[in-house]
Amino acid sequence: MKLLKYLKRKLFPASTKHIGPTIQSGINHNGIRLSKVRISDSTAINVPEKLELSDNVFIGHFNFIEASNGITIEEGVQLTNYISVLTHSSHISIRLYGKHYLGKKDPVGYKTGSVSIGAFSFIGPHVTIMPGTTIGKGSLVSAYAYVKGDFPDFSIISGNPAKVIGDTRTLDKPFLEAHPELQENYNEWASL
Repeated sequence: MKLLKYLKRKLFPASTKHIGPTIQSGINHNGIRLSKVRISDSTAINVPEKLELSDNVFIGHFNFIEASNGITIEEGVQLTNYISVLTHSSHISIRLYGKHYLGKKDPVGYKTGSVSIGAFSFIGPHVTIMPGTTIGKGSLVSAYAYVKGDFPDFSIISGNPAKVIGDTRTLDKPFLEAHPELQENYNEWASL
């Protein structure tokens, strides 16, 4: 135990504020300051100019956001950790062409598509969101889901492949009944 304390003092002096990834706040996006956006500095964003962010978005640690074909993340969305959001996929093409894949124009099996994540949705850890996916507002995506396709508002999404297994309004109802003063806040976004 004394050795551990000694190593901590030597390796991580008190002047070191942060060890590991940190959350960056107040992001500038397309010339607009989004004061309530928080993004981890360990998240990689590929082609950031094609990422449309609304305010009050949280993007946690160790995510990969590949926006070459457009990604829209609406207000209040939370992306936890270890998530991949993809707008292209080449794995079928690479298997079809093998070593002849590189340099092919419009290869067979190459998939592209934009991704949209609706307002006040929650994306759990280790989720993969594939090209051409739309997740409706107020949705919850369970950990380890492989999400591809269109999902309606208020979906609880789970599995590989992911499917709708419930409705978040059912989860929210007991909280709103216990705290009716929150109903107006909820309706501000849920009724749009």
